[in-house]
Amino acid sequence: MFKFSEKTPKRDDLPLRWLATIILRVSNWKLHGDLPDERKVVICAAPHCSNWDFVNAAAIIIYYGLDVKIMMKQEAFFWPLANFFRRLGFVAIDRKAPAGAVGEATRIMQESETCWLIMTPEGTRKRVKRWKSGFLRIAHEAKVPIALLALDYQHKLFRFEGLVYPEGSIDAQLEKIMAHYDKYRLKRD
Repeated sequence: MFKFSEKTPKRDDLPLRWLATIILRVSNWKLHGDLPDERKVVICAAPHCSNWDFVNAAAIIIYYGLDVKIMMKQEAFFWPLANFFRRLGFVAIDRKAPAGAVGEATRIMQESETCWLIMTPEGTRKRVKRWKSGFLRIAHEAKVPIALLALDYQHKLFRFEGLVYPEGSIDAQLEKIMAHYDKYRLKRD
């Protein structure tokens, strides 16, 4: 189970709720844990192993009417999906210009009254030894917490597992966060 906070950014105008309901019933993925009680947060979603992560995450967002921003590679923004992605809150990023993406995301975070920004720090569906640190740099620069969202393939749960506050060295904090997710690497190993 999970519970909403009064600070959870919500919206009622998301399209295709009926389709999201069907997808969630068929896939059997669920949301678990307490949603962050924060108006602004960077959500670290991992491990990202499959294109189905996107389908199930989009279904969760639509079904619950969550008003989130999701960083996604700009190559995925093609017709006819580009407008649909933007309507759901997806933000196109140029992975070849990470400093620009961090700056843009930080600006969006700072200028918004509420902003839940979802990022997959691996930067790819393949297993990587080291994650990209952009999500941490955004949290540090915007002075917002990081919510740990685990994709638990074994139990088909999107698990909110608490908040981490930006502090100290980005490299050291990245290592700790990566270690937290080790138990969820079942699908690829």
